[in-house]
Amino acid sequence: MRTSLSTFLSQHRDSVAVTVTEAKGSTPREAGALMVVAAGSVFGTIGGGQLEYLAIAKARTMLAGGEDEAKLDVPLGPEIGQCCGGRVALSLARLTPSRTQALLAGEQTARAAFPEVFVFGAGHVGLALAAALAPLPLRTRLIDARSEIDGEVPMGIVLDRNPMPEMLVSKLAPGGAAVIVTHDHALDFLIAREALARDDLAYIGMIGSASKRATFSHWLAREGEDVTRLERLILPIGASPIKDKRPPVIAALVAAELVCRLL
Repeated sequence: MRTSLSTFLSQHRDSVAVTVTEAKGSTPREAGALMVVAAGSVFGTIGGGQLEYLAIAKARTMLAGGEDEAKLDVPLGPEIGQCCGGRVALSLARLTPSRTQALLAGEQTARAAFPEVFVFGAGHVGLALAAALAPLPLRTRLIDARSEIDGEVPMGIVLDRNPMPEMLVSKLAPGGAAVIVTHDHALDFLIAREALARDDLAYIGMIGSASKRATFSHWLAREGEDVTRLERLILPIGASPIKDKRPPVIAALVAAELVCRLL
């Protein structure tokens, strides 16, 4: 089960924050990457390998000896058994109440800036996609019109039950993504029409096939809509040479599309 930073810190009050302050050349993580080290547990990563082992060892030495702050400058070369070739500067700070508060505030600010993804439909594919997106730096919202859905909502995902999901498209933040995977083709079309009416979304995708795309095109024309907007619609979503249609496979392919468009 994925643990949040706030949960980790509440469970491990004596811990050290390890932050990448500078990354030169080829490095496993970028400046700003964070890891929190407690005596018997670790949250996050600064890239793994010997670099991370050195940082964890130093943090635990600080915890054992009462040291408040430290810095490490680590060349990623043969001397530590890591061949990235770059250099990483680390800042280590024992978490006091004020530092913990600042750390959580910073995480909240960063999270608020994550791209927003609305997944319309909490069927098998929608739930699998929500699970695939949950650990990513995205704000994912699952939307369904039904009173009962096809499984459990993944941890950390918000489920919005709304009898008119198409009306929520206007709530999606600019630069976000609308993924349409409902149980009803007519509802899919209503949602897609609203999404395509916006020109500030980074991704609009619908589950289906070439024949569904043609049907949607004819429907748009009958509704008097601009059919050229279809050029912005990804349908089918997760298109690839892979023919496996199991929900988790489709979810992985769509998650990859979203990462490429949003991050």
